Amino acid sequence: MKLWEKGINPEPAIIEFTAGKDRKTDLALTKWDIIGSMAHVIMLENVGLVSVEEKNGLLKALHSLFVWDEEGSLKIENDVEDIHSQIEKEMSSILGTTGKKIHTGRSRNDQVLVDIRLYTREEIDKLSVLIRRLFTRLQSLSEQYKEVLIPGYTHMQPAMVSSFGLWFGAYAECLADDVLLLSGARALNNQNPLGTAAGYGTTLPINRKLTSELLEFDDLLYNSAYASLSRGKIELAIASALASVAQTLSRFSMDICLYMTSEFRFIDFPDEYITGSSIMPQKRNPDVFELIRARSNVLQTLPNQIAILTSNLPSGYNRDLQLLKQLMFDAFGELRECIEIMLLMLNNIKVKKNITENPLYNSIFSTEEVNRLVKQGIPFRDAYKAVSDMVKNSTFSRTSITDYVHEGSIGNLCNKEIAEIFEKRMESFKNRSASELADKMMHYVTNGETTP
Repeated sequence: MKLWEKGINPEPAIIEFTAGKDRKTDLALTKWDIIGSMAHVIMLENVGLVSVEEKNGLLKALHSLFVWDEEGSLKIENDVEDIHSQIEKEMSSILGTTGKKIHTGRSRNDQVLVDIRLYTREEIDKLSVLIRRLFTRLQSLSEQYKEVLIPGYTHMQPAMVSSFGLWFGAYAECLADDVLLLSGARALNNQNPLGTAAGYGTTLPINRKLTSELLEFDDLLYNSAYASLSRGKIELAIASALASVAQTLSRFSMDICLYMTSEFRFIDFPDEYITGSSIMPQKRNPDVFELIRARSNVLQTLPNQIAILTSNLPSGYNRDLQLLKQLMFDAFGELRECIEIMLLMLNNIKVKKNITENPLYNSIFSTEEVNRLVKQGIPFRDAYKAVSDMVKNSTFSRTSITDYVHEGSIGNLCNKEIAEIFEKRMESFKNRSASELADKMMHYVTNGETTP
């Protein structure tokens, strides 16, 4: 079944190639295609394009399809092009001629735009829940080990005194910035394209503000031609936010791989969380974090993939855009898996204490000695030269560290303030389920009254 059929049998190879992976990919959009159709039906009755009785029948039939999908019973048949075609076929089977009315006033273009935006909104909200769990765990570790000192590195060389509290807390604040980008991407995404049809509107008297309210979009995507242009642009914004999270995971994973080496041994994990070698009995490999690093690095290529895919497209819909769906679907899945396994590992991390007691790290206290001399009234540059000479001549010995009191230092981590910032930014994510929206639509099944 092809919604665009005109009585000519298309060449099967053409259909197979142009459909691509849509029969599989589109299953992720099923519930959202149904919910978008429910909102559209309510609107059609509101403007007089279907009767109250037709609206009631269409809503009930669509809700039954929603239940079938939740049960895993709704599939895209081999001779059906995509999920939009399958749902229309099911509706015609249930309601006959009335079932064919669900496509009134819309195109597959705005239909798939709505589906993708609703799907993406849910995926962003679900991802935010996982990010919060990781943020909370990192802050907890930061507080737990805030007094355990470690050397801080610059240029891969021991530099200054740091702490596990500062290290864990740094990645927690990274996530706070990541969710700011993610919330911005969500806001761009949460605009309603339904009613823009093929990108040039419709002569039918539709009510786009009503569907926006029903689907809980923040506002309309106003310009019909921009609806098509927005594909790729919105995905690029979302991909950039996902890539930012991936960068945080990647760099944190690299630190862990480094800190697990026998030369460092700052941290470790129980044996059941570590892999080994088939030939070398002593090996303790951080495979989980190597794979998080690799998969996160691949995720960071996503914005570039989308930019290349869409950079030279003309305005209006182009079939190239079909490839965006799988890229985005895969990215959300990859990122979720990486965060989930990282949470498992961090729930079992083992931190080594007394690391800075090693004489190897005596020189990281040299800046503290400079500051101690400065506090005695010696000019900074003179104090720096004196301590530098001691380090050069191997006569420098470790001194007690200066109290760190300023915001964001090892003695004043400001985890509470960072948590407040994080939670404020998390208010953008609503976590509204598809089932809740479907139930909301069913409230518009009425007994003869016109939908207000």
